[in-house]
Amino acid sequence: MLPNKFSVLSITALMLMSFCSISSAEDKRQLVKMPEMMRVHQLENMRDHLKAVDEILMNMGAGELDKAADIAEQRLGMSSLSTHGASHMAQVIPKEMGAIGTSMHKAASRFALKAQEGDALEAYKALQEVTSACVACHAAYKTQ
Repeated sequence: MLPNKFSVLSITALMLMSFCSISSAEDKRQLVKMPEMMRVHQLENMRDHLKAVDEILMNMGAGELDKAADIAEQRLGMSSLSTHGASHMAQVIPKEMGAIGTSMHKAASRFALKAQEGDALEAYKALQEVTSACVACHAAYKTQ
């Protein structure tokens, strides 16, 4: 059984709130300094990642698991790496931060495979691995 649209919207809202829950007064994340052009590029990529997750959830809610899988692989998965143009980031980000990013891309590819299998519940479980990498990185790092 597929979740209803309200459930999909609730999941999306909870994800957004988790990104916004840290107040600046208690922000203990590691500061990662990078050239402004790189920081802006990284932010553009992350915004597209969030938009892709939203589109994935929308398609899953509509029962379109194959479309969700395509979006995940092309925009978030390992197949997306060449289009992000972010290989130069490894020079300026901590190794652990890069590892979290790589784990997100791998999780997105695993999600795409699960979604193609057609079991919505298993696909949702796999998608949580993607968002969990996002939450882990945003909880540990901030850029300037």
